[in-house]
Amino acid sequence: MDLFDYMRETAKEKESPLASRMRPTTLDEVVGQQHIIGKDKLLYRAIKADKLSSVIFYGPPGTGKTTLAKVIANTTSAEFKQINATVAGKKDMEDVVKEAKELLGMYGKKTILFIDEIHRFNKGQQDYLLPFVEDGTIILIGATTENPYFEVNGALLSRSSIFELKPLEKEDIKTLLKRAVEDDSRGMGSFHARIDEDALDFLADMAGGDARSALNAIELGILTTERSQDGLIHITLDVASECIQKRVVNYDKRGDNHYDIISAFIKSMRGSDPDAAVYYLAKMLYAGEDIKFIARRIMICASEDVGNADPMALTVAVSASLAAERIGMPEAQIILSQAVTYVACAPKSNSACNAIFAAGEAVRKYRTTVPVHLQDAHYKGARKLGHGTGYKYAHDYPGHYVKQQYLPDEIKDARFYEPGVLGYEKTMKEYLEKIRKE
Repeated sequence: MDLFDYMRETAKEKESPLASRMRPTTLDEVVGQQHIIGKDKLLYRAIKADKLSSVIFYGPPGTGKTTLAKVIANTTSAEFKQINATVAGKKDMEDVVKEAKELLGMYGKKTILFIDEIHRFNKGQQDYLLPFVEDGTIILIGATTENPYFEVNGALLSRSSIFELKPLEKEDIKTLLKRAVEDDSRGMGSFHARIDEDALDFLADMAGGDARSALNAIELGILTTERSQDGLIHITLDVASECIQKRVVNYDKRGDNHYDIISAFIKSMRGSDPDAAVYYLAKMLYAGEDIKFIARRIMICASEDVGNADPMALTVAVSASLAAERIGMPEAQIILSQAVTYVACAPKSNSACNAIFAAGEAVRKYRTTVPVHLQDAHYKGARKLGHGTGYKYAHDYPGHYVKQQYLPDEIKDARFYEPGVLGYEKTMKEYLEKIRKE
């Protein structure tokens, strides 16, 4: 790098966002993620010893995936290359692999390839990397906000260590914010800003574990706040609330976090916790989830987990689905809340669910024939074949019931539906027991 290149890089660094400038360059500067980079952990030892094998960093935005890759770049003696899967293609990978082969063959020097947003590569692009990862031509570092077990080829996963990064703790965010405000070389120290403790708490809480969001907010606050008479920039709670006007919700409608939230939503309804259920409903709505998707899950839960213990649950869920779709947001949130709390508070039974699964298993296991007396007798000649002969019409008997075999001979004694003892299903159970005794 000549003098002019150095000057351009220096100017570029000064103009880059605070979150980029404050990115740690050594392991000791990294805040949080001690479950994977604590001094007794494998990843910490591997980076320190420069003995890293292929890894994939997985976690929400702003948790340090790229930061760890940069720390490795500053620590390793290997050649470090970086590409972003959102803009890179196979040609970019071919160039890296070609150079890596030359370095390894001529100088015995390894190459680390960092691929940001690796889940953006399609199967063919990921497959291209496989032989070069396998033979050691490149050491792969992948970063993804998506669950790698869903988005990354199994062959690459089997050759990589997976490290999950967690949202940063509130205290971690506070540490980063203080460092950013006070740092003279990379941070905002030259602006002579002061941040109140309640403002610090607020920003750390509102960031939702996303360091980038918190740093962007403090940078905006410092750059847009007038100096006070004492010559300092004071970041108060009012200033902080202007910088982050809406809490960052960790919710990607295509990612595994989406499935975690909907899983918690359903399990809360199933577990009869209306408070938790309506909280997860609010979180999905806040993040912009499709109300039709939410309504479908409520209907499924109403049938699968409430069933005949309260048959009205499905009616309420279906009505809420239709009403929410016709009315739209924001009023639809009230309708969905009614359905969610109803389903959560209803008595529970999965008997209907178990019945269809058990019956389905019997269908797969046995080859059966419809009993002759139940076969269709409405067409000409059916009687000659004996179809329908001996059938007893239930309404002709007291109580509109008569004992009669309905299941095929091969499974005539099977029981698929076993009613529970809660809600209306208790009445159904008593009725079935009564007529079966008779």
